Amino acid sequence: MTLPLASVSKEQLNIVEIFSSVQGETSFTGLPTVFVRLAACNLRCSWCDTSYSFGRGVPHPIDEILETVRNSGCRHVCITGGEPLLQKNVHILMSLICNEKLTVSLETGGSLPINEVDSRVIVILDIKCPDSKMSDRNYWPNLEIIRPQDEVKFVVNGYQDYLYAKDICEKHGLFTRKIPVLLSPVFGVLDPKELIEWMLRDKLPVRLNMQVHKFIWSPTTRGV
Repeated sequence: MTLPLASVSKEQLNIVEIFSSVQGETSFTGLPTVFVRLAACNLRCSWCDTSYSFGRGVPHPIDEILETVRNSGCRHVCITGGEPLLQKNVHILMSLICNEKLTVSLETGGSLPINEVDSRVIVILDIKCPDSKMSDRNYWPNLEIIRPQDEVKFVVNGYQDYLYAKDICEKHGLFTRKIPVLLSPVFGVLDPKELIEWMLRDKLPVRLNMQVHKFIWSPTTRGV
């Protein structure tokens, strides 16, 4: 998808923050990454750790966002939120960043369709478990088009959430289709050792997904 910068110079996105750090989650953990956090979210998960992104944010021209990404020097770019897909112009931004030959990942809450996302973008699809209080908002057709280069994440609050995640993976054939699955214990609630025991007992082909940034910095520190 080729989009000349001049044609989008007046387009904007509402942004909460843009910062460089190391990726704290997913298979990209530890890699220097520039994060573009978009404003607004249509969900209210019980364990949410980025509620500060619920507001309107500050309008930024897309060409300025792109320039900030270029100047970061990072080869990896994470588009996150909030819920990035609430803002239609995010598709323009992601395609332009892909045109820069950078690796782009999209963190989305799983309630909105991903079919229009640029095929060069790696989708990190968050499926909500019952303890999030948002599991009724999961958009299930996304699991039919998710690809092996993407990743599906479940934030697990306890054993029932774990069983739910396991059932969804089996029901939608994620294991047989070799879709990467991430199980992430709610920080400070579920002991990772318990989750590891369940994973090993059931011989699940999944990845333990720890929020490494919360161990490096304070769990409440922003911009890291």
